[in-house]
Amino acid sequence: MSERSVTPARRRGLADEVADTVREAIFDGTYAPGAQLREVELSRALEVSRGPVREALLRLEREGLVHTAWHRGAFVVELSAADIAELDSLRGALEGLAVSLVAETADERGLTAIEAAADTMGRAGDAYAMVRADIAFHDAVYAAAGHRRLREAWQAIRSQVHLFLLTRVGVSDDLAHLPGEHRELAAALRAGDTDRAARLFADHRKHAFHLLTGGRTAAPYPGSERESG
Repeated sequence: MSERSVTPARRRGLADEVADTVREAIFDGTYAPGAQLREVELSRALEVSRGPVREALLRLEREGLVHTAWHRGAFVVELSAADIAELDSLRGALEGLAVSLVAETADERGLTAIEAAADTMGRAGDAYAMVRADIAFHDAVYAAAGHRRLREAWQAIRSQVHLFLLTRVGVSDDLAHLPGEHRELAAALRAGDTDRAARLFADHRKHAFHLLTGGRTAAPYPGSERESG
């Protein structure tokens, strides 16, 4: 029998660092949707060769944050109406299961983490920090659900949902109501009220969807006129 061997793994640490840096630059508004990401400029700014930059951009493309066009280069994704509709429907399906699991089975540690994430939103210094805190809140919900494959499914679309919420910032910078909304979401989960929690989370998604699709006459999110105690 002939001996077999595997190919040595390539070290990808540098490409990981570049991907993290560019991702954060997208999330903090440095690179807006539609902005071009030039390999030469990125390699110069980050003081790395073009190889890790190219690899990092491919990774971000797989995450749905970047797209490449033949002979034009790489660009931050601009979500189309179809993209927004697909993300909204998939997020709704995943979140529906997560909310029911949390309301029915979450332990004290998971519920406390959700409440802490909601409180953090009230301390956000700007719209980009608010979006980051919003994503962290939903991270906490999926973690509290205790369903590994569900959490992995969320991770697969997490960056695109973050981009979705950043697109919302471009439409409306009136985000002051979000901390109150999320405290109400957390309270429904704490109470174990599955039906109410499911309804509130659905309304929360619907409001954001309507903002991005021109449905600005939609009824305001329930409870957005007041701050939960």
